[in-house]
Amino acid sequence: MATDFDVEFIDHGDRESRFLVRNATPAFANGIRRAIIADVPTLSIDTVRFVENSSVMFDEQLALRLGLVPLTTPEGEFEEGEGVTLALDVEGPGVAYSGDLVSDDPQVEPADKNVPIIELKEDQRLELEADAVLGRGRDHAKHQGGVGVGYRHLQRVEVVGDADEYAEDEPDIVRGVIEDDGELVPTEEFDHDLTQRYEGKEVELHDVPGAFVFHVESDGSMPVDELVLRAVNSLSSRADELEQAVQL
Repeated sequence: MATDFDVEFIDHGDRESRFLVRNATPAFANGIRRAIIADVPTLSIDTVRFVENSSVMFDEQLALRLGLVPLTTPEGEFEEGEGVTLALDVEGPGVAYSGDLVSDDPQVEPADKNVPIIELKEDQRLELEADAVLGRGRDHAKHQGGVGVGYRHLQRVEVVGDADEYAEDEPDIVRGVIEDDGELVPTEEFDHDLTQRYEGKEVELHDVPGAFVFHVESDGSMPVDELVLRAVNSLSSRADELEQAVQL
């Protein structure tokens, strides 16, 4: 039987978002987290051909740095193993940045232009060609589009009475998002201290069944919305494959 999920954004941005999913199980929530990290393919530099490297850094070290530069990854344009070529030609003195990489495909470029690669001194030069290929995070961490992915139970606050008049004045720390009379409140709004929001009150926290708050940060290879949707589509495709296999 299909389940209707309710989704509500708490913070919404291209690179970082927080949203609530209701009517989900812990297994499904963890499945989304794992799919965001491991299943969504992204482009990343895999092979580097050095024409000239008179810097103080070995070729292998520079290749490693280049492989960790996030690249924008248009949806549906590449199959796994396919990719693009990028070139870099910089002379010192000065710093070679990710933005100096020139791609042969206008849809693919460094997601951040200001990632430093190497500082070149006078008369030093770095010239290279790099092949970026489409891969998945489960094969190599450099293909993980989700760099910060986690979830917590949504918690509901219940005021059970007045605080003990002679109780010690200690903070009551909670992190995440609480639900208060139907309102979703990020705990940073009251410094994560319930005694600041419910001064003089005794409160209890309860996990809201089937409600999970996701915090997702993208490396810039694609917007967060697209990253999450691709992950969910990946889960759906694998479920369909399993259903067909079982029916056989």
